[in-house]
Amino acid sequence: MHLYPIDGAARRVAADATPWTYRDARFAQVIVGVDPDPAMAGTVRDWTVSYWDALHPYSLGGAYTNFMMDEGSDRVRASYGSNYKRLAKIKARYDPANLFHVNQNIQPSK
Repeated sequence: MHLYPIDGAARRVAADATPWTYRDARFAQVIVGVDPDPAMAGTVRDWTVSYWDALHPYSLGGAYTNFMMDEGSDRVRASYGSNYKRLAKIKARYDPANLFHVNQNIQPSK
């Protein structure tokens, strides 16, 4: 587990000035499960998810999207928070066909 402080310039930016909205967070956490044995993949994943499940109730609810894996559209929405609707409108204007849909996708909307 890595724990990164969110301070300095990152905290001095308004929550709606960039896509990332959690400017009042004190820390960002990354949980990584790694094992050289591919047979352990399920066990490592289960451990990682249970660790996240135990800590998530104490979080602000979202994430820094560069730290995320394939966690689903609800998690993407939570990570952009109140900025998601604005980003979806921008996406509709510049990428209405959703060509750029890989990673943490924002669905275009009007």
